[in-house]
Amino acid sequence: MNRRNVPKYCRHSSGQARVCINGKFYYLGKFGSAESNRKYERLIAQYLATGHVGGDNDLTVTELISRYWQHVKGYYRKAGEPTSEVERMKVALRYLRRLYGTVPVSDFTPLDLKAVRQSFIDSGICRSSVNKQVDRIRRMFRWGVSEGMVPPNVLHGLKAVEALRKGRCPGVPEPAPVTPIDETIVEATIPHMPPVVRDIVRFQLATGCRPGEACQLRAADIDRSGPVWLYRPESHKTQHLGRERIVPIGPKTQEILISYLAEREEEEYLFSPKSSEQLRRIDARRNRKTPLSCGNRAGTNRKKKPKRKAGDCYSTATYQRAIERACENAKVERWTPGRLRHTAATKIRSLYGLEAAQVMLGHSTADTTQIYAERDLAKAVEVAAQIG
Repeated sequence: MNRRNVPKYCRHSSGQARVCINGKFYYLGKFGSAESNRKYERLIAQYLATGHVGGDNDLTVTELISRYWQHVKGYYRKAGEPTSEVERMKVALRYLRRLYGTVPVSDFTPLDLKAVRQSFIDSGICRSSVNKQVDRIRRMFRWGVSEGMVPPNVLHGLKAVEALRKGRCPGVPEPAPVTPIDETIVEATIPHMPPVVRDIVRFQLATGCRPGEACQLRAADIDRSGPVWLYRPESHKTQHLGRERIVPIGPKTQEILISYLAEREEEEYLFSPKSSEQLRRIDARRNRKTPLSCGNRAGTNRKKKPKRKAGDCYSTATYQRAIERACENAKVERWTPGRLRHTAATKIRSLYGLEAAQVMLGHSTADTTQIYAERDLAKAVEVAAQIG
């Protein structure tokens, strides 16, 4: 912040010193006294560090949401783009603001949080999603405490609101388990996908990586010195825990990437929506039925300033939407890219065991891997047939 914009230490007609920060006056004591100067320095230090001054007893929930939202947009980013957490946080805060926007944060109680939770339940979302939305609201108040905007006792009270427990919440639907997707369904869907999305699906199915890790693949992140390439994602889910993520890429999967590596710079994303759109237009031009002497010439009917432009990197949301459109066109069961990870985990576990699946998926414990890797039912049936 420019020092010229720092609020000034001023004298009031009453003889007191004061400073105006964000439109609010703070009285510091006798003008020129050491005590008033110390108070001024403390307030300015807080202001320069956070952009506001703590201890605003009249701060409303809406004002807290507004300040927290600036933090959310800067904090929840991956590969320079907002993560899906930003959109989920927006929904949680919208419910909170609608019900309690005008309430001072110091008056927000556990009963108020339960009322917001009930509004989530009434919207029809499942139990685990309700718990996650409530936790997002609690997370905002925790941030407010750390910034000096929320009294600590408010957060302490909100922590007393327990999560909804499985089997103890009549009328609240349970989340449907995420299961592997049959590879025959995937193969039936692939012909209806754009070529770039098709290759992301094949890459993810072969490596078992997360959708976000597949979307942000860059040449700069791939070690190609050995027969098996090693992909270290620029960012990943457990990065904040200090864990390294390495995705091995075998010879067959390398063939998918070779053409992309030849066309891209080291820092460019291999799977680019921009290049996918270019391929779509080339394909549309090739399959054009109207004679070139009739109708629009290629490119003449494009908007000069379109509201949405194809980006350089797929997000998990745009990747999923492309798959869902392909499912509709193929008239098959709708599936999500997260299920490909479950399919890969199950296949690896069936062929090479649980430990191999754990290493490939990048899990720290086998318990986590078992959530993804379904047990091979065929083996259980075979054992049951033999033992009776």
